[in-house]
Amino acid sequence: MSYRMITDERLCINCKACEVHCKVWNRVPVGLKLGVHLNVGPDMRDGRPALHTLYMPCLHCDDAPCLAACPTGAMRRREDGIVYIETPLCTGCRACRMACPWQVPQYDAAQGKMRKCDLCRSRLDAGLQPACVTGCTTHALRLEKDPCLP
Repeated sequence: MSYRMITDERLCINCKACEVHCKVWNRVPVGLKLGVHLNVGPDMRDGRPALHTLYMPCLHCDDAPCLAACPTGAMRRREDGIVYIETPLCTGCRACRMACPWQVPQYDAAQGKMRKCDLCRSRLDAGLQPACVTGCTTHALRLEKDPCLP
């Protein structure tokens, strides 16, 4: 994986601005989410109940099962590790969603195609951060490049 999304729980206020900015930038229809803000818990931390929070877009897995599952080759990986959908090749068969352990790819009924987080690759290519990171109200989100890669 060449990128990883980090949520600083100490800064996150659960406002879901990350989800909103993702939906607006990517023109995601109602009912779909390319990234999901999650609350996990509560559990015990230092003897007190704690709720954990994180933003979960696609993980762009090193061995992404969605790539192998796609029968048309629409699911692609860039050299920098970003897994994306070549939309014209997608038939909307949902094989990628079934193969993904987190069921990240979403079916867009209006287009008859699958959608997923591509870390706002056009923004990254322009030297910008993904919309979810830019829109984070408290700067709790950051995108890191894997230091093990060139």
